[in-house]
Amino acid sequence: METCIKHTVVSRGRNINRSSEHMLIGEEPLSIHVEGKPYSVVMRTPGDELAHAAGFCLAEGIVDTPDDFNTISCCDDMDPNVVTVTIRKSRLNTITGLLDRRGFISQTSCGICGKEIVKDLYQKIQPLGDNTRIEGGAAVKILNNLSQLQPLRDKTRAAHAAALYGADFKLLSSAEDVGRHNALDKAIGKLFLDRKLDGAVLLVLSSRISYELVQKAARARIPIILAFSRPTSLAVELASELNMTLACLAEESGLYIYCKEERLTV
Repeated sequence: METCIKHTVVSRGRNINRSSEHMLIGEEPLSIHVEGKPYSVVMRTPGDELAHAAGFCLAEGIVDTPDDFNTISCCDDMDPNVVTVTIRKSRLNTITGLLDRRGFISQTSCGICGKEIVKDLYQKIQPLGDNTRIEGGAAVKILNNLSQLQPLRDKTRAAHAAALYGADFKLLSSAEDVGRHNALDKAIGKLFLDRKLDGAVLLVLSSRISYELVQKAARARIPIILAFSRPTSLAVELASELNMTLACLAEESGLYIYCKEERLTV
């Protein structure tokens, strides 16, 4: 979603003052309700609301499989800014403590930091297996071609992207959003609802790799993350504990690999 808006251009040192139009990215709140109660509000670019909520619920630990959902739907056909989720009773009995907590700071939101996070998440998320191997040169090419999946960025210069690939480098899912967390939730949620998430082994990000994005990828069981920008130290620590591979584009060529480099073959 984008909006066309007029703006004024003033050139320094020149007597130039002209008007033109820019496309600005949309940003609206999405309220996610679980079992009839507000769970979280996220600021996002409208679109893919159900996939967004599904990916968010997976990352939060509210669901583990699509079968854990009883229903997931927009509250009103005329208002996609509210998604309501109900959970099957068998699953609901296992997450009562999570839903009963107060406050709107989600498990995967920004603004929480500290080494205790790694210890806590390590206890909740099983480390990933070691079987995945992909060719490093092909992975670099995929990363360099991410801009081809960013039409919203081309229009607004303000969108993040997340793309998921199989071991054969086939594109499985992609999404853009004003928020990097939202883009990833949407991309994961699309595959999750289609029951195809188990085919994803590679995540490519337009942003830096922060610990929350590592957490979301780990919950989706995606072992390899590539990004344009360097990861944070906490992201590397968490990825190392969870047996994941993190890499970013090197300044000269190739990749900087921060952990589990054996997954990327020469």
